[in-house]
Amino acid sequence: MRISGMLRSSLVAVTLTAALTSCGSGTQGAGGRTQDSPANAGTEPSASPTRDLARIPGVGDRLQRQIPAGSRQVVAVYGRGEDSAKSTAALFTRHGATWDRERIWPAHNGRKGWTTDHHEDDKRSPVGVFTLSDAGGVRAEPGAKLPYTRSAAAFTAPRSWPRTHWHDFDLVIAIDYNRVKGTAPSDPTRPEGRAKGGSIWLHLDHGSGTSGCVSLPEQGMEQLLRTLDPERDPVIVMGDRAHLEA
Repeated sequence: MRISGMLRSSLVAVTLTAALTSCGSGTQGAGGRTQDSPANAGTEPSASPTRDLARIPGVGDRLQRQIPAGSRQVVAVYGRGEDSAKSTAALFTRHGATWDRERIWPAHNGRKGWTTDHHEDDKRSPVGVFTLSDAGGVRAEPGAKLPYTRSAAAFTAPRSWPRTHWHDFDLVIAIDYNRVKGTAPSDPTRPEGRAKGGSIWLHLDHGSGTSGCVSLPEQGMEQLLRTLDPERDPVIVMGDRAHLEA
């Protein structure tokens, strides 16, 4: 589904700089990359089996209770450590009273790790449970069920960034942290104020940590865009393992 129109098109064009400076620029080593490649990012969630689970594995009671009762899709992001940029993402779907793990991908989060008190430019990803309501990107809508805003003006990464980062925002899903649901991911509105940060997205992985977003391989982003359904109230549960299990 694609959302278009003069108002939304003008908004995403005007807010390019504000949105893109919030996420995507990681710490680079030689050749613009760190040693944290997608192949070795994070570790697989330890729960086994992966079918007929009574709850989302690796998530303690505190965050488990924050998952809305009506949610039937959960993206869980398991950070390796509080100060690590490596993580693993998994998609869970609910069938009746139990959950199945459908997919799993290597991922990256904020290059300085995780925080329960996120602030603008702290280079950490916020811990918590957040709804997933809107998507977009440079590319044409790939069969997305979430409302999708296509805009090269709003999502093309600055060419001053390393070449490895140029396609970060070809595909984007907004994480509903300090944003207005029902707007393009690039909308700069911050209901809790700019100091609390924003523009926290799921986006394409460039092989290293981000400025606060969660990045996945291309296959993972395409799968999520084609699978996450607003009628199933999708949410993301994310954080380092210690905070997730607390």
